[in-house]
Amino acid sequence: MRIRHRLTVGTLTIGCFIAAACGINDSTSSSADTTEAAKTTEIAASVSSDAVPTSVAATEPTPTPPTSAPPVTEAPAPTTTAPPTTAAPATTAPPATASPTTAAPVATDLGSEPAATAADAAAAELRQTTVVPLGTVFATADGIELVVPAAEIEVIGYHEANHDGTRQMQPVDSPVPYRTLDSRNRGTQSRTAADMVVNPNQPVYSPVTGTVLRAGGYVLYCEHDDDFLVIEPDGRPGIEVKLLHINGVTVGAGDRVEAGVTLVAPGPTPLPFESQVDEYTGEPSWAHVHVEVVDTSIPDIPAPGGGGGC
Repeated sequence: MRIRHRLTVGTLTIGCFIAAACGINDSTSSSADTTEAAKTTEIAASVSSDAVPTSVAATEPTPTPPTSAPPVTEAPAPTTTAPPTTAAPATTAPPATASPTTAAPVATDLGSEPAATAADAAAAELRQTTVVPLGTVFATADGIELVVPAAEIEVIGYHEANHDGTRQMQPVDSPVPYRTLDSRNRGTQSRTAADMVVNPNQPVYSPVTGTVLRAGGYVLYCEHDDDFLVIEPDGRPGIEVKLLHINGVTVGAGDRVEAGVTLVAPGPTPLPFESQVDEYTGEPSWAHVHVEVVDTSIPDIPAPGGGGGC
């Protein structure tokens, strides 16, 4: 079984309508001056059918006190209570497909293999890759810096190597995620080899600067043609950096190689079977390049079924 990893807030409108009717009548009467002459005037007016004729005798006007406007009463603002709103649940966007990394976060340890879940299986169908500059260091081993062998990497799967002299790798801060795979019962430490899942259409570069000791082809598991490369890093005699699963090695014994600069193969070897690291890649799985660092002063006792050549 393969395991795959991978607010509308209703607008609350409270209409506050304040109606204020304000009438101010500030009439000021003239002083009570005595009219020079009394005069009787007949006033007849027909305003409407309901009007009553009125006869008014002109007399000395009586001063009318100023009329104050009634106090203005502010109408209470009607309050509208909006129904309670329910916040829309937050949604999480699916992880984006591979894009160049603009910032280099700390290397992410995806941990050991977890129990199978449906979410893991679904996530694994989405391929997420990291594009990094060639020459980016992904780990150290026995004081040797190892750089990425390709520009686009999906994941690094650390596992136990076959050789007893292989050195434990220590991941460094880099944008490339990694996972430590389950034990293969080989008797070596958990990160003595790195399977680096890379873009199969991109070339492979040397992970260290040094001199090529050996290069060529071999038969993997006595069935599958593959190429290998062994490099002695500068200033570290007796230490070998090995690459496996490269297709069409382009350098040979005695050649000088530079980390992240020298092209050593047109691409990785596509293997016709499922590898352990494939459980944590997109579908279909990309090929991977195997990298390990060996101290040759430590003798090797081959383990049965270790996966060496024939």
